[in-house]
Amino acid sequence: MDYEKLGFRAGLEIHQQIDTKKLFCKCPSKLADKGDYNFFRRLRPTQSELGEIDRAAIAEMKKGRTFFYEASNCSTCLVEADEEPPHEMNREALDVALTVALMLNADIVDEIHVMRKIVIDGSATSGFQRTALIALNGKAKDVGIETIAIEEDAARKLEEDGKKVTYGLDRLGIPLIEVSTSAEIKSPKHAREIAEYIGSLFQSTGKCKRGLGTIRQDINVSIKGGARVEIKGVQSLSAIEKVAEFEALRQVDLLEIRKILKERGIEEKDIKEQVAVDISDCLEKSDSRMMKKALSKGERALALKLPGFSGLLKRKYSRLGREFAVHARVRGGIGGIIHSDELPGYGIDEKIVERLKARLGANEKDAFALFIGKKLENAINAVKERAVEALKGVPEEVRKVLPDHTTEYMRPLPGSARMYPETDVPPIRIKKKHIERLLKELPEMPERREERMIKEYGLNRELVRQLLNAGYANDFEKLARKFPGHERTIAKIFLNVFPEIEKEGIDVSLINTSLLEEVLVHLEKGSFAKEGLPELLKYIALHREKSVDEAIDECNLRLAKLDELREFVRKAIRERRDFVKEKGMRAFAPLMGIVMDKYRGRMDGKVISEIVKEELNSFLESNS
Repeated sequence: MDYEKLGFRAGLEIHQQIDTKKLFCKCPSKLADKGDYNFFRRLRPTQSELGEIDRAAIAEMKKGRTFFYEASNCSTCLVEADEEPPHEMNREALDVALTVALMLNADIVDEIHVMRKIVIDGSATSGFQRTALIALNGKAKDVGIETIAIEEDAARKLEEDGKKVTYGLDRLGIPLIEVSTSAEIKSPKHAREIAEYIGSLFQSTGKCKRGLGTIRQDINVSIKGGARVEIKGVQSLSAIEKVAEFEALRQVDLLEIRKILKERGIEEKDIKEQVAVDISDCLEKSDSRMMKKALSKGERALALKLPGFSGLLKRKYSRLGREFAVHARVRGGIGGIIHSDELPGYGIDEKIVERLKARLGANEKDAFALFIGKKLENAINAVKERAVEALKGVPEEVRKVLPDHTTEYMRPLPGSARMYPETDVPPIRIKKKHIERLLKELPEMPERREERMIKEYGLNRELVRQLLNAGYANDFEKLARKFPGHERTIAKIFLNVFPEIEKEGIDVSLINTSLLEEVLVHLEKGSFAKEGLPELLKYIALHREKSVDEAIDECNLRLAKLDELREFVRKAIRERRDFVKEKGMRAFAPLMGIVMDKYRGRMDGKVISEIVKEELNSFLESNS
């Protein structure tokens, strides 16, 4: 795709958790396994200093949700519950954020003032998030940095059931650095490169958290003729490129839909004048169990004609029908809608579809949406409003990322009315001596460190970049200097073994460098083979009470004797002699699989390979 011709523009907002105590209290910045007490709140928007109310806050209020909070004695206090004023800002966290600002060559402000940002989606018990601007006008490679801020993280959503939402307060208040770039990013690939570079700056401080959920990216995307769309919650740096690409394609598709609607002569009044029609009697005769069940409970089925929308609701990239369903769910509280571009289906056959079209007076260019429930007015109005937006092209809005890297509507784009001063936290004057001290202690810049590590440890550039981006460069260097010759094995632990263990829900932070040193001492002594590292480290993370020596025995990873291995290989060949004779050297791979199943982690894979080849050759020569 030619992104320059497309007029692609993007800006990033990157949020990184700082590994200190919380920003406005003394609680540790760690997640809790369970809650010790809970309470609930309802939130409503407040006016800014100019008497304005933010439109995004109004949209959240209309959802009418109640918020339940799970709190833990080990990670929350009265500050998180909004029952006690915030304490003074954590100065260690502030120094980490200032260090990042200096590494980005930004202009540090003279005095830091904490602001309140209205947030009434339940993720802050107070109804606002505390944030403070610390620097302006930086540079990350070829992209400008507009602002750098320090702020408190939001509460962690645990569950959502209808209008009841449950949050965990353990994450609320963890310090975050927020770096916002200018809209100078020229392509999805460019977005990923800049995000990775900023991420490596964070990790070079040695005071930022690692792992899933500790860094989050929001990306603002627009194309020529489109509009700025803010996409929230990109969890990994690697996902940014795909999310930005899909958003560009979605906006292209929406502009094409606008063009088609215009060619079909559709105007706003054509949509706004539509009245929903009761079609319960039509659906009673369908084979849809869902419809029959809803109607038997006294719910109604209404249909709304969407003039000119036939064939436009289920396109490859825009999925406008799903957009209508999300708006109906968010505004109307119903489960969703069914639209004509996905019919026949859901037990509704072609005959009923034709009957519904006739009832609505729809022609071949018209679509329709079906609504089922008791109170449907808000849902119907929401779909009509979103259909009107389709005539304009791309609406300005906030969207969330889905697992497949596509996005879904969340709320309108917020305005400036959501910010006002925090009166409980005094300003912090930044003195020249403070900045001079931080400048003397600046970490090595990622690009300089990358070149040095390639030369010093003999690793390729991609491996070094991965270590820097993942935040393991410091730990890697500490271990690599103590265990020369094992650099690739150490890199593999951080970049391959740890992610595999994390996928199983195991906390790898329990495996610190001291523990890894002990593991590598045993590896160097020949207590086990490097192939056993994944199993051994997983066992250690789950059984912290066990020593490394005990863990090797418990996992049956103690290095086998060569004579024992050789005899096992000979036996495996004898038991499959006919197969081996038929396949010849092609039997090597199946035999390797059998031997590795038994000796993985108990013998180096290279040694196993050599012995299997030797014994296979010997057998074939003696039976030729």
